[in-house]
Amino acid sequence: MKNNEIIRIGVAEASVIIRSGVSYALKRLPNLKILPIELASPDALGDCLRTQPPHILFVNPTFGDFFDVNRFKSDPLGKGVRIVALISSFIDSTLLSKYDDSISIFDDLDVISEKISRLQNIEPEEEEDSSESLSLREKEIVICVVKGMTNKEIAEKLFLSIHTVITHRRNISRKLQIHSASGLTIYAIVNKLVELSDVKGL
Repeated sequence: MKNNEIIRIGVAEASVIIRSGVSYALKRLPNLKILPIELASPDALGDCLRTQPPHILFVNPTFGDFFDVNRFKSDPLGKGVRIVALISSFIDSTLLSKYDDSISIFDDLDVISEKISRLQNIEPEEEEDSSESLSLREKEIVICVVKGMTNKEIAEKLFLSIHTVITHRRNISRKLQIHSASGLTIYAIVNKLVELSDVKGL
């Protein structure tokens, strides 16, 4: 998919505040043209799939009492739709393995944009000085790594999937050209992301 094509994203969430907030955030994403479709009930989701299916579906795992990912993927109407768990409260991370990815209501716009681009196979545009600029979420992950947390612990703390944490760590390494925890520790201390007392083993 090209950067200038419209991406239809369904937001399946019972809470009007969360649903509207996510839709508003999607409209503000830089370099992506998003058409959010607010879906307040399973019936609304079914109608959407029959008329104009979204490219991506952001869905609360508790949507409609419980969203059955396997049934959705086996339904011909859901074929080709990428499914992203929309996390607004604590949820067992093992439930997220069936989803293509997950986002949290705490994710910043950079993280959401990066995930949508990856799901739609959109190549990122080159930006000046992007090699050293980390998103807020990437900085959070650097801090967790420096504190000695495992990918699983980071995923649970930040309400992300382990796959998403690994992707962030790969992007951090690419941006900073730092490929070790000790190198990230030095970076974090120099850039005042952590205090010396926060670093595990010091």
